[in-house]
Amino acid sequence: MTTIIHKADSRGFANHGWLQANHSFSFASWYNPEKVHFGALRVLNDDIIAPKMGFGTHPHDNMEIITIPLSGVLKHRDNMGDAWIPVTPGEVQVMSAGTGVQHSEINGSVDEYLSLFQIWIIPSKQNVQPRYDQKRFSVEGRKGKLQMLVSSFDDKDEESLKIHQDARLSRIDLKAEQSFNYRLKSENHGVYVMSISGRVSIEEKEIDSRDAVGISKTDGFEITSKTDSELLFIEVPMIEL
Repeated sequence: MTTIIHKADSRGFANHGWLQANHSFSFASWYNPEKVHFGALRVLNDDIIAPKMGFGTHPHDNMEIITIPLSGVLKHRDNMGDAWIPVTPGEVQVMSAGTGVQHSEINGSVDEYLSLFQIWIIPSKQNVQPRYDQKRFSVEGRKGKLQMLVSSFDDKDEESLKIHQDARLSRIDLKAEQSFNYRLKSENHGVYVMSISGRVSIEEKEIDSRDAVGISKTDGFEITSKTDSELLFIEVPMIEL
């Protein structure tokens, strides 16, 4: 087993006034040669956006983009005909940029901050038809068990959102002293585990809220929660850039 610990305070940080952004991997003006990607996972941004503010219309291409609101209200608009769609906590948004898409993302509240994760995954197919989708997932569906949020179009899971990569994004909520055994899809996959909140032990390594650990070259591992915890798993092929 290979493990890489990324502590929360080792992330890149940008204060734009209206945006407080933490970068798990090199992004925009922040560059760390040891944190460019984890396999096909290219971006994991932990953003806080001020009321009524957001990202104006901008382009993307050939990237699978997943957004997970944690609190507040996100509103999305794009050139595929989606006009200011609200995305709220409990929902997940996916967008295949493919041949090119223009979109805007704003805080839809006039008085509440928006907290979200934005995730970019390098696709397995280039220049696909751009597409957008979102879905709500219940809190009850991840209490003590793995809840699949996103998977490949080739994956047999019918409840998850779909992207053009052999990846799996999932969440679990654990009570203090509860354990869970995570099994990887294949020996060619690795999983990036982010603690959304709480402290857990993974193979004798402890991570706290917003810490992360990248795990590869294993078929599985055990997690034991030290406190009530919420975890995000991003399992991806361990490709080289």
